[in-house]
Parts: sequence; C-alpha cells; structure tokens
Amino acid sequence: MNALCPYFTMFPLEFPLERLRDAAPGDWVLDPFCGRGTTLYAARLLGLPSIGIDVNLVAVAIAKAKLVDVEPDEVVELCVELLGGAQPDPPRGAFWTWCFHRETLREICLLRTGLDGREDDVAVALRAVVLGILHGPLRRGAPTYLSNQMPRTYATKPTGAVRYWRTRGLRAPRVDVLEAVTRRARFSLAELPPIAGGHVLASDVRAARFPSGVSKPRWVVTSPPYPGMRTYLPDQWLRNWFVGGPAHVDYSCPGQLEHGATTFSDALAQAWTAVARLVAPDVTMVVRFGVLPSSGLDATELLEDTLERSGEPWHVTDVRSAGAPPHGRRQAVQFKRFTADASTEVDVEVVLN
Repeated sequence: MNALCPYFTMFPLEFPLERLRDAAPGDWVLDPFCGRGTTLYAARLLGLPSIGIDVNLVAVAIAKAKLVDVEPDEVVELCVELLGGAQPDPPRGAFWTWCFHRETLREICLLRTGLDGREDDVAVALRAVVLGILHGPLRRGAPTYLSNQMPRTYATKPTGAVRYWRTRGLRAPRVDVLEAVTRRARFSLAELPPIAGGHVLASDVRAARFPSGVSKPRWVVTSPPYPGMRTYLPDQWLRNWFVGGPAHVDYSCPGQLEHGATTFSDALAQAWTAVARLVAPDVTMVVRFGVLPSSGLDATELLEDTLERSGEPWHVTDVRSAGAPPHGRRQAVQFKRFTADASTEVDVEVVLN
C-alpha cells in the first residue's frame, strides 16, 4: 500500500518506522510536510494515530489514501460507476493526443470528473490508484500505466515529451482503464493494516488548525522542502491536473516555502514556530534535511539556524548522517540535475526544552 503511487521525493518507510518505535500507545504523530504520507503509513503500521499537512494537492491525495480502510472490489465498483458518467470534455493539444489514446483519455476524464469533490474512503482510494498508474513506462505484457512512454515518478514537460514520442514513433496504446485500475487495486489494497485514525490537511503548516479530536502530537517525523528545490509541483503537473489543477505546467508553485515575500530560511523558521504551537511540550521531532551541494550551505547549520530563529525553545539532541539517497528514491537525488553527486542528507533530532 505504501507504494500505491510513486513519488519522486520521498524517504524510505524504515526512516519513520525506526524513529516511532518508542512511541507509547495512543501517541499522535505529526508530519507537517507529509508528502505522499510515508510517516502516516508508518504510524498506522505501529497502531498510532497521525496527522499530515501539505500544500501540494497531489501529495495530499496520495497521503489520504494511506489512512483509508477499503476493499479492492469497492474501488472497482466505484470505477465502474464513474465510467458510466456523462461524456467529459477532454483537454486538447499535441501533448494529450500523444500521451493518451483517445478512448483512454476519455475514461480518465470520466474518473477525474466523477471524483471531483468526493472524499469518502473509496473515492480517496480510487483517486490514489489512478494517480499511481496515470503515467509510466510501456510494458511488453498487459499495460500497467495509462500513458505513452513516461517516467512513473514524475511527469515530463509537454514540449520535450511530444518531441520524444514523435522522433521515436511512439503512439499511446489503448489501455482499458477499468482493467488497469482493477489489477492495481487488487494488488496494492489486498492486505491493509488495521486503521489507527488520522487526518491529512491541505494547508500550509503556518496556517494549519487541527480538527476536533486530535490530541497534541508527541512525535514529529518530517522532511521539509530543501532550499533550491522548485520543482515539487511542476514535476507532478499531470497528476495535479487529475486532482483538479490546470491542463498545463504551473511553475508558480503557490504556497511552497521557496516562493513569496519571505526567504526560505524565514519561512522555515515560521514553520517551526507553528509546529511548536501544535505539539505537546514533551514532543520529539526528527527532521531529515539536505541542501544543494553547489549552494555552499551546511544542512545542519541551516536547520539549526531556522530552529533558533523560530523563537521557540527547540533544542537539538542528535545529528546523524543519512547518507546519499539509495536507488534514487529521496529528495537529494534530484540534485543530480545540478551536480555530479546527490546531496548527503542529515537526520536531526530535536526536542522542545
């Protein structure tokens, strides 16, 4: 289930699992930059209620699915129902013509329209299943993904993608959306751990308010955006379209810490101020963090500076190297776009003193 939808910037499940093993039954867990919900899923595996916060609606859609309790056949039944809906108006243009077979795109649009505004567990699960298969590599056997040849962890930009498909004569295959959804749902949702309770908020942590029934978390495990990274939303532009966004790449990245009137450091300091006011006074927080190797910044020093500038009594108790990302799975591997080596990350443990 944790691999329901691959996400280009993610830490391994073992990271939050290891850090949360000392939690007491009933302790709430917070991830204020929850991404695809790995911390929330680790908390669920350990029987701990959790709450995640993220400004990225793709991340929120995936993270919500880590908390649901559904049967695969319920997801398939909803898919059948929505595919019988009114004829949608699919987006037009060269990208859409080359990326999806006409009938496949029509079925994708039926699901997009039918899921709009629905937040029940079955709809949340179906949305995440479709996000996970929306784009990816072509297979020799039965199609696993709905698109023409594309990475599965991020969506290539339209101009480059169309050029690639044209020069290689790659036409989008006809993929039966119901068949693809059925196979993925029955694989990813076959065995779910017991539910432990939780919420995912589509919000900036600096403005977040917990819903009723949420106790102050005693554990925080998170990985905030890294300074210099501006592609979290543009890299997921196609999935962002499916959850209601525009049918083009949005480079404005609304809400991301990198953007706006404040600097990254100021914004992250404000985030730690907000976290301190949301959590229990005996909270333990573990932060995985990294920086661009070319930036000349020290990840530990930068993080400690933002904690100090938060105005809250955060105290660093431990710093460990998390190493370079294995198998290209973590945020730091994106830095290979700018340098020959991926960034080395650090895990910083913090308490409120």
